[in-house]
Amino acid sequence: MKILTGNDLKSGDVVWWDGTSWSRHVNDSVDVGDKGDEIIAREEGLRNVFAAYAIEATTDDNGVRPAHIKDRIRALGPTVRPDLTLKPADPTAGNWVI
Repeated sequence: MKILTGNDLKSGDVVWWDGTSWSRHVNDSVDVGDKGDEIIAREEGLRNVFAAYAIEATTDDNGVRPAHIKDRIRALGPTVRPDLTLKPADPTAGNWVI
């Protein structure tokens, strides 16, 4: 499975391609197959996102899981401030990264 990630041009937030727009939640990601470069070119041209790239991911019982730890950390949010992650009420959120 290939998904797209990048940063929102206005806020700088990590975002994930959901098939029609960009979401802050990795579980909204969709498989882009071989269309990643085409989508990135269009979305960067429209100035919706910057520094976008395609990554490998899998799905499991918890949803979409990026293959590389760097992107799992990006999906969760800051590791030094668990209260600022996208799952602040989940005491086991950090376990998802590793």
